Amino acid sequence: MSKTTLQLRVDPETAGTRLRLLADVSTRMGVDVNRIKELRIVKRSIDARQRRVMVNLTVDVFLDSEPRPDDSILSPVEYRELPADAPSAIVVGAGPAGLFASLRLIEEGIRPILLERGKSVEDRSKDMARLSRENVVDPDSNYCFGEGGAGAYSDGKLYTRSKKRGPVEKILNVLVQHGAKEDILVDAHPHIGTDRLPQVIRGIRERIIKCGGEVRFQTRVERLVIEAGRVKGVVTASGEEINGPVILATGHSARDVYRRLEEDKIKIEPKGIAVGVRVEHPQELIDRMQYHSPKGRGKFLPPAEYSMLTRVGGRGVYSFCMCPGGFIIPAATSPGQLVVNGMSPASRGTKWANSGMVVEVLPEDLSEYDNYGNLKVMKFQEDIEARFSKDAEGTQNAPAQRLTDFVEGRDSASLPSTSYAPGIHPARLDKLLPGFVADRLREGFREFGRKSRGYLTREAAVIGAETRTSSPVRIPRDSEKLTHIEIDGLYPCGEGAGYAGGIVSAAIDGDRCAASLASVVKE
Repeated sequence: MSKTTLQLRVDPETAGTRLRLLADVSTRMGVDVNRIKELRIVKRSIDARQRRVMVNLTVDVFLDSEPRPDDSILSPVEYRELPADAPSAIVVGAGPAGLFASLRLIEEGIRPILLERGKSVEDRSKDMARLSRENVVDPDSNYCFGEGGAGAYSDGKLYTRSKKRGPVEKILNVLVQHGAKEDILVDAHPHIGTDRLPQVIRGIRERIIKCGGEVRFQTRVERLVIEAGRVKGVVTASGEEINGPVILATGHSARDVYRRLEEDKIKIEPKGIAVGVRVEHPQELIDRMQYHSPKGRGKFLPPAEYSMLTRVGGRGVYSFCMCPGGFIIPAATSPGQLVVNGMSPASRGTKWANSGMVVEVLPEDLSEYDNYGNLKVMKFQEDIEARFSKDAEGTQNAPAQRLTDFVEGRDSASLPSTSYAPGIHPARLDKLLPGFVADRLREGFREFGRKSRGYLTREAAVIGAETRTSSPVRIPRDSEKLTHIEIDGLYPCGEGAGYAGGIVSAAIDGDRCAASLASVVKE
């Protein structure tokens, strides 16, 4: 058997039609097509920069005989059952950082005790349905809190700008090992789909338990136990004390945790965030715009994505968490808040495209909040969510405005159809948002409209508020040991600690923190 790897640049129909691709490869190689026993796509990306859209492929071609098992693109990680006397470590939070920290602890021979304030990924869905239908926000079970974290029911996108390809490949392989499709190892912008990701999360939970780890739901950590500058364990809301070093992976919306850390004088710092709106277009419009064709994407291209970035008044204005073929969801974590986010099912099959459009906000921009100290950015975030909630009269029916009306500073007499289940109502988002945010967004939209013809349209709506882009604080840690800079045995981790931004980067950080913890335990 011989294996040949080819780099191809082909049209979408060839890339999407097996027989055409086989014919193309056999012609390029000068071999009879019948000699090709397997044609395996190992990398795939779409190049839509020119008017003629092309697909870049890396393919493995197997001539004369079938591939061997060791030719698989999947590289699974081996997890062994822990011995009864294995040391333990506590992981607070079952989002991507906490789940992958727990898996790495098992690799290192340490028993994870995973504590999650919310419910299992299956039970969360009932509370989120109530949130959409009845405007009932469960503070411990919602789109941000619960097994899988914010990513489980919000996007399922796996693209990361991390340059650490080794760790990225490991994370993607582990996801496939636990039920994700192998396509995520192939595509340049991999995506599991919010409808499929819960099954993968459940598979990881079952792996943790099978190997001897412990997973506890509806177990909120109230405080850390600290003695002589070292974390000894945690105390839960029920009063139980659990001993061991702690990986703190609470997610970016655990405001009660930030307040408790501040009260206990555990060093935290205000961190910049980005705030703005969700912009929703008809997916057909985005397809026509991105694929440079009045016919849209056609049969062989996926729903188009976009990414936009500019600077206005010295601050970034950019798209965030773009969801082609997706829908907008309510992401509040307490009553009196109105927060929106976006998600896409695996099919990306809805008629809408949505994306966060946000403005960079730095702590120095918020001098009027200086009295709130390290929590100043969080307070700013809370005030915006409360203002939008008040406009919605305490419901999750979100304020909205046509995109062109937002830019021109006028009322919207009507609104486009929307994917947002709780509904939308006309409002002046350009006035509900802080002035310096609205002004920068307005200029950003004008520039995006000039660069991408068709983007700035009255067919699009802006819906608010988009505020949960990242953590409003950073929990400072030693850059090498990954422990808190003042407290040994405490490993601030993932998005909630200010060190990640998405499923994959949070998972990588969880893996790194667990490896660092293990190196100390084994000393």
